[in-house]
Amino acid sequence: QVQLVESGGGSVLAGGSLRLSCVAAGTVFSESAMGWYRQAPGKQRELVAVIFSDGDTNGSESVKGRFTISRDNAKSAVYLQMNSLKPEDTAVYYCGVVKGPDRGIWGQGTQVTVSS
Repeated sequence: QVQLVESGGGSVLAGGSLRLSCVAAGTVFSESAMGWYRQAPGKQRELVAVIFSDGDTNGSESVKGRFTISRDNAKSAVYLQMNSLKPEDTAVYYCGVVKGPDRGIWGQGTQVTVSS
């Protein structure tokens, strides 16, 4: 059974930083493209950043220059370093398999709250 477990969320002041982690189990992690998504109250889930199996990355324009996605295949983990956080970054952040044998699997989410 595939499981994704996120951690690292919390409450910070605007301008602060957080690092989200997602550990995968039961999937062929190294062959999967992994992504971070977020969903704010009343809004649709949106893609924040994705990292492909070859290490290439892509991200939303709203977070470019502030957020960095990375992965450690040895640990089956994907990370999201978030700097210069803004109140509009407040959302539940989800880790998901974007491409690969277990595409569409999501974690339970971790809350990020940024106050001004």
